[in-house]
Amino acid sequence: MAGATRRYPGSTTPAVEALDLDIADGEFMVLVGPSGCGKTTSLRMLAGLEGVDEGTIHFGERDVTRVAPSDRDIAMVFQNYVLYPHLTVAENIGFHLMIRKMPKDEIRRRVRDAAALLDLTEYLDRRPSKLSGGERQRTAMGRAIVREPQIFLMDEPLSNLDAKLRGQTRVQIAALQRRLGVTTVYVTHDQVEAMTMGDRVAVMKDGLLQQCDTPRMLFDRPVNVFVAGFIGSPQMNLVGAVVRAEAAVNGTLAVPISRSQRANLSGPSVTLGLRPTSFLVADEGGLRAQVEVVEDLGAEAFMHCTAELEDGPTNLVVRCDGRTLPRKGEVISLQVTDRDVHVFDGSTGQRVDL
Repeated sequence: MAGATRRYPGSTTPAVEALDLDIADGEFMVLVGPSGCGKTTSLRMLAGLEGVDEGTIHFGERDVTRVAPSDRDIAMVFQNYVLYPHLTVAENIGFHLMIRKMPKDEIRRRVRDAAALLDLTEYLDRRPSKLSGGERQRTAMGRAIVREPQIFLMDEPLSNLDAKLRGQTRVQIAALQRRLGVTTVYVTHDQVEAMTMGDRVAVMKDGLLQQCDTPRMLFDRPVNVFVAGFIGSPQMNLVGAVVRAEAAVNGTLAVPISRSQRANLSGPSVTLGLRPTSFLVADEGGLRAQVEVVEDLGAEAFMHCTAELEDGPTNLVVRCDGRTLPRKGEVISLQVTDRDVHVFDGSTGQRVDL
């Protein structure tokens, strides 16, 4: 996609504005962002279901900007399974091939191969009403696979599944995509899904692409405050501070700032990005905080604390060892380490590098 823009009639701002996205052959690209950010519109533009007001879309060397959806050689998997209740799993999977009047032997071969890939062989004679949610979603995947498309487009295909089944199915989809090697564009609002499935992840906000990179780079080097706060679970702590001498300070919280960082700031205000792993629980000194809630996950835990800073009470999430948990209501001392600390310009919200 090059400069792809979509404006809806009556809207003052584009749903997607000047989107530049280069997806490699065989890549698993995830579009992620909050509701209304433009990710589904972008997917529908790729599919040809939404028009492109400006810019172009190419599949390889082929310009498909004005090409009809049926001629783009794509297969879509939607949030809703849309299976035909009166047809068996095998008939649902092979339905589009039957419509195209493909030879019956070829349909049977493709359906059988897709069912084997998706562990659906034993369910081929069942109807959708006899399937679980995950089996229905795999059937919808099978219907896309048998078409042997150039590109898979997936619009939040797991959002109707429960948490456990969603986790299992996302692993299956990622593994399946690796085996098939088909270019895949996957839309989700769940950043955990995005980070665990994508080769690269494109983070969107208000119709604009914020950052596109590998999951590791998004976590380690977010380009702005939005990406920093969106990527990571639990999310990053974002705290305002003022640069004084060689540190960014807010009350008893002080984080060293390098000379090069100070030189690249537009003013004295900064936003500090502190991952839950940026803190250590100290015996004394440092930042005082009261423990409000403890999420005990076994080997590790996350404390939700309230710290009194210069600009008032501030909520912080702190990771700690699951075997040495503080009590709810306890006041603890926190020290900031140099691990996972990020600095953003207070005016622009952009990352300030060392």
